[in-house]
Amino acid sequence: MTTGAPTPTHPARPRRSRLRTFLPLSIAAWLVLEIWLLSVVAGAASGLAVFVLLTAGFVLGSVVIKRAGRRAFRNLTQTLQQQQGGTPAAGTDRPGGSEGNGLLMLGGLLLMLPGLISDALGLLLLIPPLQKAISRYAERTFERKLREATPGTLGDAFQQARIRRPDGKVVQGEVIQDHGTGGTAGERRPPLTG
Repeated sequence: MTTGAPTPTHPARPRRSRLRTFLPLSIAAWLVLEIWLLSVVAGAASGLAVFVLLTAGFVLGSVVIKRAGRRAFRNLTQTLQQQQGGTPAAGTDRPGGSEGNGLLMLGGLLLMLPGLISDALGLLLLIPPLQKAISRYAERTFERKLREATPGTLGDAFQQARIRRPDGKVVQGEVIQDHGTGGTAGERRPPLTG
């Protein structure tokens, strides 16, 4: 029996991103490859050699993470001292001091994970020229994605919340421009000066 009411139309499903499609498959393939490579090395050398390799990777990774964390904390305290008007601490004029802490921590984490491929990738991330190249590439990609952000997405909200100061620093915040009516000129507040 038909009632003559129009059938409801459902909006089309948004297209699934490539990352959501291929990430689980790539993680599964990576795990299988790691296990296979560990078994090949254990067959060629011995189980003790594999155990020593994995333990050495774990210890080296924990040392790298600890060192990068200390460096990040030291950079944070130096930055806070500079912002409070204190004298800069020793070593603040060192170029690239805060650069690469995240990549160092990622490299340490990859070293701590059991597996030879993750150890090799972790060791590669400890090389400073490679760190700089990866960070520049990631920054360019991030900026490009922000420029391409469509209205209403998270990238658009992040782009709207960024304000650049004349000295080149980025200040997080939100700009609200009131073009509305109903207020007199005497009620408006003067602009903030920094």
